[in-house]
Amino acid sequence: MQAALGVASGALVGFSLGLIGGGGSILAVPLMVYVVGVADAHIAIGTSAIAVATNAAINLWNHARGGTVRWSCAIPFAAAGIAGALVGTIFGKLLDGRKLLVLFALLMLIIAVLMLKTRAREGVPDVRISRDNMPAILGLGLATGTLSGFFGIGGGFLIVPALMLATGMPIINAVSSSLVAVTAFGLSTAASYAWSGLVSWQLAGLFIAGGLAGGLIGTGLARSLSAQRGALNIVFASVIVLVALYMLTRNLFAF
Repeated sequence: MQAALGVASGALVGFSLGLIGGGGSILAVPLMVYVVGVADAHIAIGTSAIAVATNAAINLWNHARGGTVRWSCAIPFAAAGIAGALVGTIFGKLLDGRKLLVLFALLMLIIAVLMLKTRAREGVPDVRISRDNMPAILGLGLATGTLSGFFGIGGGFLIVPALMLATGMPIINAVSSSLVAVTAFGLSTAASYAWSGLVSWQLAGLFIAGGLAGGLIGTGLARSLSAQRGALNIVFASVIVLVALYMLTRNLFAF
């Protein structure tokens, strides 16, 4: 039963990564804790980082074939974030697991509001890195990486709005490009947790297997929704709000 739940949960994670370029760890951590039954929140975070990074790389390939990845912006953003992710994991492992999940949920709600406020913006689809936007790309990459490492997440729900803010690109390009950083941040975070022995490799494998199919479906749906103005933003924000409220309900009463 636990194996079946792991595969099904992985499919949902892969679907989310393909659809909104993130949400993998937003879903993976609570799914591991509340559905699959991983008792230690830190093991759930470490295992999800492995699974999310691998599924993000697969979904990046799917989006790249559609020509929506803006590599010149995504690569330096991810490079700046790797250093931040490694620092963030050091402090994240020092905090109580339940408190970490509550802070995680509160940050998600803030991001959801920001995404809804910008849902009508069209953006610049052919954006490239330049002297003007380079400081914002590197600065937000570093900040996002630090938060991703601290919360033990791939960071897509932070990276998508950060890329849109730094470059002005449309959400479909931010979703696609974010997967470069999600992969890099996830691997950085996973390496730190694996070094501490906080990864369940068998469960990570089940999540990755389920994520293959889910990712293909999510990528196709993302391309369809991107043609409808604001639709992908609304889906992005809705996923974040629902999971954040669930996590707050489960954890606030524990204090």
